[in-house]
Amino acid sequence: MMAPKSLVQLMLAVLFTHELDAMTQSEWRLLYVLQSLDDDQGRWWFVAMHVPLFWALIVLTHHTSDLVQRASRRGLAMFCIIHAVLHWRLADNPLSTFSSPLSWGLILGAAALGAAYLGMEVHDARSRKN
Repeated sequence: MMAPKSLVQLMLAVLFTHELDAMTQSEWRLLYVLQSLDDDQGRWWFVAMHVPLFWALIVLTHHTSDLVQRASRRGLAMFCIIHAVLHWRLADNPLSTFSSPLSWGLILGAAALGAAYLGMEVHDARSRKN
């Protein structure tokens, strides 16, 4: 049994909601590619880049090919964990304003869902071997 699709959908929902919060936190100021832009340009590019990113995440994690679906779901789960580590490392940066329980709940929530997904995948793989 593959980890449930609903877990992936919840992970996406939490990650996407984090990006809404990231807008209020001016997260583009922390991104190497965008930090040199003024706020109006940084905000514009930050939002614009999320359209193809979100589209790709939705399409790939719900692809008709089981191989593409599994690989993209695992990649998303790993990204959510790495993303939380990056936020943790940047927490002392004066440009980082992710200090509220809501912000950290979304960041760590996505990471926890990613870890749960990967844990279920490992469990399922072990079950198939026995």
